[in-house]
Amino acid sequence: MTAELVHGQNHPLPGTRVEIRVSAGTAVVPGATLGDGQGRVSGPDAVALPGSGGLPGIGMSPGPAAEHRLAVDLDAVPAAVERVHILLALPATPGAPTRFGACAAPHLALVAPGGAEIASFTVTGLRSESAIVALELYRRQGAWKMRALGQGYGGGLAELLRDQGLTAADAGRLAAALSAPPAGTVQNAPSVPSQPRDRVPPRDRPLPDDAAARRAATNAAPPPSGSTSPPGPPAPVAGDAAGWTMEERLYNQVWGMFEDLSRAIAAYRSAVDFAESRLDQELDAVLADPRTRVGPAAEAARDQARARQAELVDRARAVLDGDLAQLAAERDVVEPALPPSFAGWESPVWHGWTAPTEPPIAVRLGDLHLPERPELRIPMLVRLPLERGLWVDSAQDRRGAVDVAVALAARLLASHPVGEFAVHVVDPAGSATGALAPFTDSGALREPPATGAAGVAALVAGLTQRVDLVQMALDAGGPVQLPPGFDPARQLLVVNDFPYGFDDRTITQLRYLADEGPQVGVHLLLVADREDAREYGPVLDPLWRALLRLTPSPDDHLADPWVGHAWTYEPLLAPPGSQVVPRVLRQVAAARRTYDRGRR
Repeated sequence: MTAELVHGQNHPLPGTRVEIRVSAGTAVVPGATLGDGQGRVSGPDAVALPGSGGLPGIGMSPGPAAEHRLAVDLDAVPAAVERVHILLALPATPGAPTRFGACAAPHLALVAPGGAEIASFTVTGLRSESAIVALELYRRQGAWKMRALGQGYGGGLAELLRDQGLTAADAGRLAAALSAPPAGTVQNAPSVPSQPRDRVPPRDRPLPDDAAARRAATNAAPPPSGSTSPPGPPAPVAGDAAGWTMEERLYNQVWGMFEDLSRAIAAYRSAVDFAESRLDQELDAVLADPRTRVGPAAEAARDQARARQAELVDRARAVLDGDLAQLAAERDVVEPALPPSFAGWESPVWHGWTAPTEPPIAVRLGDLHLPERPELRIPMLVRLPLERGLWVDSAQDRRGAVDVAVALAARLLASHPVGEFAVHVVDPAGSATGALAPFTDSGALREPPATGAAGVAALVAGLTQRVDLVQMALDAGGPVQLPPGFDPARQLLVVNDFPYGFDDRTITQLRYLADEGPQVGVHLLLVADREDAREYGPVLDPLWRALLRLTPSPDDHLADPWVGHAWTYEPLLAPPGSQVVPRVLRQVAAARRTYDRGRR
């Protein structure tokens, strides 16, 4: 079934060879650009337009026409290319329309080599724009996907190319070479004031402020009277992402939901900011003219400006609500399909837990949400093995912090095959005895929690020696052979009430474990209040920076890598009164005993 996409929606590509069919109510000029991970082109040689030469993997149409067929072979594009943008522009010829708002909405269809239509997109809501980025083909986790953009530019092709990274001179030259306007023709002005580009995050980027505002504020306009609304987006399917296994597909799908929510909120906030900025400009213009500063005309002008601002915000909210509803529907389908390491403790999959035969690719540490829709929570999945240690901040709730640490340690232990992961606990004063009961009562720990300065020193020294031995073996290029008594499994050290019970030597060793341990299978989970360590001054600053901070209560301290949204983190705890964690730990202990007997 063909997927009929709406603005901002993405869809997987079944292969790397597709044909893009363009149908418009007037002659349009197609184009394509090859960009990096942030969508920026390297220069004019990364732009394909009629008359400017082709690009590897992109078959270009010869010139303006109402219909086009563009052949795309994504295997043939350079390896450095992460994004392929498909452009449409109106030629500046006598008698031709100068804006897409005066034409029938362009329609694009992606067709597989066999002729089956994959997805289609009608670019609605255009007004004064004379050039648009219609589609984006992009890599994610080694696979290609498409996204319906419909991002318009009132300044035409030159403005579009400048936004993708070309200099003003190169962008103007390419646009002029395409079709120079006749003498005396006045070009359309940009529909919104020019604004600086967003900071480019490492994984992806949202639309620039002006384009995102325009898309969210104008593309939500209802269809003309008498027109037929396109059908809604296809029903979400769990595992609808690239990957060799269902686990990998679900992982990529959750990450995709996280990215899509980040972009949707960024577009909405940009639209609101744009509406506020335009309102300020219009009110300033009213005040700047003495003839309209006061009186009924001035009041009417201010009311009209506020009404326009409210209309833009309402349209942006309508677009956001549609995106959020789609993501909520996808979340409701994906959540029940998650395997134990990805699922919440309330999931039924934990009731049928059995020891896995292979470690998972990731583990869930909690949930993330944004204030625009707090109930829409995205699982926070972190790849395994952990590259950073974890720090559960106990500043506000010491008992709650230990509960979070126990839940995280139990999840990590239960997510690994029997004999491949071990948990050790440091509880110098014995203050976490009650919270640690699921571990101590079940027998999931190989030894009781280390207490007192001597117990802390012995356990930390043993793990430090293990790291040294493994590193020495790796540096020598030989097999990793540990002496008798050393557990070959990955190790997790849970430290409660740090730095109580630690002296200068053990603190130095702990810092060493935090820095070097993850590379050789020793991981750190710290339960601590940073203020308790203030007497050490800056000595422990590298330790805190090396750890991923988590909190026992919701806190908006995590930022995404694209636009830096302040995401609220919520810890992953079992429902009140549930015995799922003790029950799973008892099963883990029983499985380990069976495993140990089989090795004798």
